[in-house]
Amino acid sequence: MLVSSSELFKKAQKENFAVPAPNFIDLDSARSYIEVATEKNLPIILAFAEAHTALLPLEEAALIGKYFANKVPVPVVLHLDHGMNKDFIKQAISLGFTSVMIDASSDPFEKNVEKTKEIVDYAHARNIVVEAEIGHVGSGENYENHDLTDSIYTEVKDAVAFVEQTRVDSLAVSIGTAHGAYKGRPKLSFERLNEIRNSLDIPLVLHGGSSTGDQNLNKCAREGITKINIFTDLMNGGFEEIIKNKPNDYFALKKYSNEGMKKILSHYYEVFGTK
Repeated sequence: MLVSSSELFKKAQKENFAVPAPNFIDLDSARSYIEVATEKNLPIILAFAEAHTALLPLEEAALIGKYFANKVPVPVVLHLDHGMNKDFIKQAISLGFTSVMIDASSDPFEKNVEKTKEIVDYAHARNIVVEAEIGHVGSGENYENHDLTDSIYTEVKDAVAFVEQTRVDSLAVSIGTAHGAYKGRPKLSFERLNEIRNSLDIPLVLHGGSSTGDQNLNKCAREGITKINIFTDLMNGGFEEIIKNKPNDYFALKKYSNEGMKKILSHYYEVFGTK
């Protein structure tokens, strides 16, 4: 069933677990994620990123997401991930997404507030929840080279001011994760996470969950993160299953790819302690 994230996040905050938000890029990946959620009878945040429109147009993503959400009994949030363009975000809302993210985290604080508030006002008038980001979760490609990485930790005072000024529903924070594949092991600042959690009442989100480590992610879920985004590990899991089984036709290739993604998502449900 297609739902908003509001009630899911309230439960996650109260019971200290996180809901997985896997990014889908086609029909197979969306179906695979939904099958895992249904088998486990657990909620899922089906996420589609603006950056993936070269693979799947927004209109098709909306149709796929709503079709599967309305087909199964478990709660499904159809979420727009990393919306950069305000018109694109508004289009996603008109197409039936129940949650949207405005990502202006690379902008100066004042501009981030301005862009986020515009989307919040628009979305709230239509009963849609909004996620935003303060600080900046950069790329894992340059993770060990601190002269090059573009990750910026979230400052507590900025997070508090940002939420007060924008009325955003959930907040993605930067505590040491990065998008994509890491070089080396990430070092998360749980001290910063605890400071932010103790200063804000709204749900907190972690981007760059892939390859962050089961222990780190489990601790994040137990200590205040209610939504964890994963993508790279899912894609790698599908590809590794193909390599391992050496399919000799396209039908088998698709089968193994889907199985690989399902294994990874199933594993992360356990790590996140989702209920």
